[in-house]
Amino acid sequence: MMRCPASVLARVVALAVSLFAAGLAAAQQSVVLYSANDDTVNKLVAEGFAKATGIKVDVVSTGSGVLVRRVASESANPQGDVIWGVNATLLRLASPHLQAYPATGREAVPAQFRDPNDLWLGTNIQVVVIGQNTKAIDKASGPKSWADLLDPKWKGKLAFTDPANSGFSYAAATTLLSLWGADNAAWTRMDGLLANAKVLNRSTQVFDGIGSGEYPLGITLEYAGFLWAHNGAPVSVTYPAEGTYAGVEGAAVLKGGPNPEPAKRLVDYLASKEVQEMLLKATFRRPARQDIELEAVAPGMLPFRAIKVLPYDDAKWEAARRDTLARLKTTIQNTR
Repeated sequence: MMRCPASVLARVVALAVSLFAAGLAAAQQSVVLYSANDDTVNKLVAEGFAKATGIKVDVVSTGSGVLVRRVASESANPQGDVIWGVNATLLRLASPHLQAYPATGREAVPAQFRDPNDLWLGTNIQVVVIGQNTKAIDKASGPKSWADLLDPKWKGKLAFTDPANSGFSYAAATTLLSLWGADNAAWTRMDGLLANAKVLNRSTQVFDGIGSGEYPLGITLEYAGFLWAHNGAPVSVTYPAEGTYAGVEGAAVLKGGPNPEPAKRLVDYLASKEVQEMLLKATFRRPARQDIELEAVAPGMLPFRAIKVLPYDDAKWEAARRDTLARLKTTIQNTR
């Protein structure tokens, strides 16, 4: 019987150990995702990415503002790898903590919805609309514009989220103030709108209230209306005649995160056509990519080019947030 020389045996053992270690490392590969999206969306992405790559996604989910503050506080010792579901304003604020990465397929996203230096990439667009329960109010009789919502006949029938508790609600309110001239006359019109509204603490209360018919009308997000309609509720979506707010939410690699390569793969995954189509079909989130056909999945969802998007000065309204929220709070209190 031939004996294996000790040197050969040593090399074989070393190779086996190295392969085992590599396999173990691959098996244990993971990525930490800081997400402001809801649990349904997070689960779809985490499970899909793990199936596609074998990489586990550990999700930390909370509000977008909380996530951005957390990223800043951890900058000396980053604990997350990717941040997702955060609007462009907050992503710009977080830019010192983001790692530039040119995600695959970014060219399918309009330049206005991605960072020029590839610090972040838009993944979905949130559009503010008027939601209507067509069982409570006949579709043809509902409001077609923001101005229509000022009609006293809608008093008590309109739901709106407190802008102090909702990013999209603050954006909607300040978009309307801008549309109306951002002067005292604009605030008078805001008084009229809020006098008609039930001001609720959470966006989901508005979404659910329209779906159930508790509130015949609501200032809401596009995807929520289409999701309720898809699930059989008598809900329609109206794009206001004057135009509306459209804001992008995106994803970014966090600088100095513990898993840089899986982080890049996850951002590529979130940016892909297949995943954005999947999320559109499952949740009616409007993709930031413009190479996806909406009508086949969500009949009535307008192509982005067909939506009149009102100009919005992020920097102005972010700088004025404290004073604006204080005045909105006073207005709400005075109109109860």
